Amino acid sequence: MDYHQYQGTRDNAAYLAVPAAIAFQEQHDWTAVRARCHALASKTRQRIDALTGLDPICPDSSAWFSQMISVRLPDVDVAELNRRLYDEFRIEAPVLRWNNQPLTRLSFQGYVSEEDADALLDALERLLPGMTSAH
Repeated sequence: MDYHQYQGTRDNAAYLAVPAAIAFQEQHDWTAVRARCHALASKTRQRIDALTGLDPICPDSSAWFSQMISVRLPDVDVAELNRRLYDEFRIEAPVLRWNNQPLTRLSFQGYVSEEDADALLDALERLLPGMTSAH
């Protein structure tokens, strides 16, 4: 263990970058960026829930989520939906099954725009009707 913890094997770049990251956030009003990201996450979640007719998994509150959401999807082949989102629309959004419930897990960061959310909704509107199972 001592051999592998030798100082030369550690990458301290992340620690050294912290002051620059803090300064960047201060210079770009990151409090406002986080608020915009939360609002976009909330709006997108509401739009997907309206599209699918499914209930949200938690209240629409910053006490429950910030910039990352999980949204219920109808009973679909999650691997196929994930593949088609990427292959046909170039959208990288995890689609998975948790507790036998299909979900998508979306993260809204400073670089995610309203147009990105619109593109996801457009793709889901096109893909979901033909993918839902009969049961």
